[in-house]
Amino acid sequence: MTGEFLAFIVLAISALGGGILMLNLQKVVHMVIALVFTFISIAGLYVLLHAEFVAAVQVLIYSGAITILMLFGIMLTRHNDTSEPVVSVGRQILVIGGILTFGVAVYFGIYNLDFGQQATELHVNNTEQIGIELYSKYVIPFELTSVVLLVALVGSIILAKKDNEEEADGE
Repeated sequence: MTGEFLAFIVLAISALGGGILMLNLQKVVHMVIALVFTFISIAGLYVLLHAEFVAAVQVLIYSGAITILMLFGIMLTRHNDTSEPVVSVGRQILVIGGILTFGVAVYFGIYNLDFGQQATELHVNNTEQIGIELYSKYVIPFELTSVVLLVALVGSIILAKKDNEEEADGE
């Protein structure tokens, strides 16, 4: 057992544990913290894959910006603190069965998967390679993504403002 394998096991268990906690915790802020834990574990997995740039982006974008955006979205929306109805045992068994079926299907799908020859020089200058690809071949989708994010931001501000105006009219 190598140190790299041990690090992979720890990070994988951390990522899965954070995901499971996110789904099972009751308070929304605790869920977001578990999600950040999962994002940081995934960034560690990227480091193990020699994708340092992607790991840094994972930490900056997902663990930072997306999490803050989710917290603002939660704070701006109104939600009732009513408890949800208890899920029946039959439904829980059906969900667990679906999860296990999906896991088995994924396992058999990748068990005999052949990736061909492994590239040995892939991690050399990976940040430079990503920059060249992003700003030469994929500059239009990159800019369209920024426009879509801007439209989503403006739309959320309009929706939040509309809720405030309705709230002010109701008083």
